[in-house]
Amino acid sequence: MTDAIVLDGYLDDETVPGLHGAAARFRLTVSPSDEMADEVILLCSVTDPVMAHAVLHDLAPGDHLRVTGHLRLPRTPDEAMWLVVTAVEVLASAPLMGAPATVGTAVMERYGPYTCWHDADSGGDVPVWTETGTWVGVAADPGELSDLIAQFEQRQAVGET
Repeated sequence: MTDAIVLDGYLDDETVPGLHGAAARFRLTVSPSDEMADEVILLCSVTDPVMAHAVLHDLAPGDHLRVTGHLRLPRTPDEAMWLVVTAVEVLASAPLMGAPATVGTAVMERYGPYTCWHDADSGGDVPVWTETGTWVGVAADPGELSDLIAQFEQRQAVGET
């Protein structure tokens, strides 16, 4: 087996039970820069039953994680590359709607490497920026967040700012 690697990234979406018994799977978004071309979504699996239980019940989408594991390269063209995780550390928990990230009528939320600010007093506008502080823009309402982020990522991919 190869040496273990350590990666920092964001939990992409909900964790799911593994295919074989007491296991768990999740997708980790790893982005060493603000460039979309550098971003990788890595499939991860946990087979240790105790760690799998923690992954399934304690992690939430948007959590900033440090994972340690062994990379499994595809053996055939139709297989995916994935990481067999041997350790998971939560570097920062994603703010939850209505949880401590709430200030008055405002709520700060994280969507992977993006942060947005919902304020009922602002008339529905939702400002969005990257965790490094790069301005993304303002969505007219929360339902337009994914479109705004997709447009920002497209601009980044072609080198626009």
